[in-house]
Amino acid sequence: MSDSFITTVLNITTGTAESVTDLTRACEEFLTRTAPGRDGLLNVFVPHATAGIAVLETGAGSDDDLLAALHHLLPADDRWQHRHGSPGHGRDHVLPALVPPHATLPVIGGRLELGTWQSVCLVDTNISKDNRQVRLSFLG
Repeated sequence: MSDSFITTVLNITTGTAESVTDLTRACEEFLTRTAPGRDGLLNVFVPHATAGIAVLETGAGSDDDLLAALHHLLPADDRWQHRHGSPGHGRDHVLPALVPPHATLPVIGGRLELGTWQSVCLVDTNISKDNRQVRLSFLG
């Protein structure tokens, strides 16, 4: 594998409640190990049909606001045609259309270039699956 492309997989436990999990520190640690002083792109990808990646502020309520907005837009009820799993699980399969399963972010000098209040987060509304994989890939 070329030094210009490096990848790893994170195993994340999200629990049995809807969640927003901050991945920023894990992304920074990956870049510290693999891309010191380098410029390029970090791609964050979750290979699951019921989870997404978001860049947003955390800790000030925005993460809870995102979950509330998703619950409002995608109610966990019986309206969904996709009906296996927990009640309303069909909504989880629509989530990636609103919160995509990927984000590509700039890396300058080996550092993730986020705004002051931005964090990289895994968004998981599927209460039936509590283990997720997230692939981090640096291209530079």
